[in-house]
Amino acid sequence: MSEHDISVVVCVYTEDRWEDILAAVSSVAAQSLPALETLLVVDHNAALLERLAREYKETDGVRVLANAGPRGLSAGRNTGIAAARGGIIAFLDDDAVAERDWLRYFASGYADPRVMAVGGRTMPIWASGRRPAWFPEEFDWVVGCTYRGLPPGRVQVRNVLGGNASFRRTAFDAAGGFATGIGRDGDKRPLGCEETELCIRLTRARPDAILLIDDRAVIHHRVPEAREHFAYFRTRAYAEGLSKALVARSVGADKGLESERRYTTRVLPAGVARGLRDAVLARPGGAGRAGAIVAGVLTAAGGYALGSIRARRGGATFSVVEIEVAPPPAADDEEAAA
Repeated sequence: MSEHDISVVVCVYTEDRWEDILAAVSSVAAQSLPALETLLVVDHNAALLERLAREYKETDGVRVLANAGPRGLSAGRNTGIAAARGGIIAFLDDDAVAERDWLRYFASGYADPRVMAVGGRTMPIWASGRRPAWFPEEFDWVVGCTYRGLPPGRVQVRNVLGGNASFRRTAFDAAGGFATGIGRDGDKRPLGCEETELCIRLTRARPDAILLIDDRAVIHHRVPEAREHFAYFRTRAYAEGLSKALVARSVGADKGLESERRYTTRVLPAGVARGLRDAVLARPGGAGRAGAIVAGVLTAAGGYALGSIRARRGGATFSVVEIEVAPPPAADDEEAAA
């Protein structure tokens, strides 16, 4: 088995996304650079676990696992990391599909042994068929997608975005796994930043580490109708502020908010200016986009302020776990899990 073999981890939690899960797995199977395996990690949902195990019982290279940790995306990813046999571990959202060369572009980034992570570009698939006129591209991170302001091409970054990312296995040996107590937990408040915290922790453990985003490694991510509304936009921005406060408390505001400073001082003012210009030119949604940017910043700042107070009082914490590598399954176990 090569150190460049890629295991793909897809974390799932609800039967409501059944067709999306099947599409995600199919997109991995269709890669121009074949994955070593696809691991479906089910987050404390016995019915979904059983259904997926039946669905993929006869499928080579697909394993269905139960989240071995507490409920939430971070523990699900850690379960996948521990079970994976590849030297590179890629993560794909359960409501996304990867383009054919997704893994090929990831793999090419690891030619330099200093590269510890490679992320890609995530494009939205709007449930309504088109972007809401008021929704600014600068805030596409709200719906889990690549946002306007990230540099194009293959570039070095502070952190990759978790729904479309890959890491060397040795990155987790150096830094531990994803922190639990931060990030997504089923349908609860849409927190995030677990990949940001991990990436900062990784570069502290390995100062020579290089983290890249290659915008040719593309996935397409479904945005449900409920997330096309301003109420969700505001809720997600507030949750991001809460999450950023936890990260800043852990790693320090200098590193924890390094990228955000450029984003808020350069990218967002330019977005407001574009929106106002479009409004003057009577283009649809211009004033709405400018207003949404301002509202998003203020809402995230409010979440950050409250999150900072909670973190100082010890009311909000998260913990880093070391990844214990699971033993490889025996041949008969592989047949049962596939």
